[in-house]
Amino acid sequence: MSLLLEAVGFFLATVGWALLAVTLFNSYWRVSTVSGNVITTSTLFENLWQSCATDSTGVYNCWEFQSLLELPAYLQASRALMITALVLGFLGLLCAMVGIKCSRVAEENPNVKAKMAVVGGCMFVLAGLCGMVTISWYAFNITRDFFNPLFAGTKYEIGPALYLGWSASLLTIIGGGFLFSSCRVHSPPEKSYNYPYKGTKSATSAPNLTPARPRVDSNASSAGKYGKNAYV
Repeated sequence: MSLLLEAVGFFLATVGWALLAVTLFNSYWRVSTVSGNVITTSTLFENLWQSCATDSTGVYNCWEFQSLLELPAYLQASRALMITALVLGFLGLLCAMVGIKCSRVAEENPNVKAKMAVVGGCMFVLAGLCGMVTISWYAFNITRDFFNPLFAGTKYEIGPALYLGWSASLLTIIGGGFLFSSCRVHSPPEKSYNYPYKGTKSATSAPNLTPARPRVDSNASSAGKYGKNAYV
């Protein structure tokens, strides 16, 4: 059961981490809304790195954000968190490949493999949390501007990349949790205390502590046992 849980956790975490990488470079993090517009001639869509515009004929142009310092604070933090998620996921992948029981690395030391599986699971969980925080924070800013009647700029809606990011983060967290919970540290065997049992010793097995008496010859004369006055 532990081996199956490790395999499922490793698979889910790896797939989730790969989908996080796809989410990072997806262009449709937010898409301009058509709400309230009768005629839509162009559509704007953005991600963490660039902004693009497409017209009704399907021709689109993209331009990258020129200055990092001009970007909003949440966008800078989102970049950092997504890169951190990918780095943590890569480290978790390496640790999990060493720690799972299917691999032959450090096979002679099960305690080391168990600890590496725990570290890999923690890395995946942290990667999923970083991705979840990034996607949720970005979506919060989209909805805040959308429902703000005083916002004068272009209003956007949640793009398909955010739904992919939520799914990827959830898979990474679940897979990391499976890896973490499947580990069983091999503890040393418990010492058994054997109390000596002292049974009653038989008479034949008891040592003879009585000093040996000198043997008296039965054929010897009994005259020496009596004094001279005994013979009258």
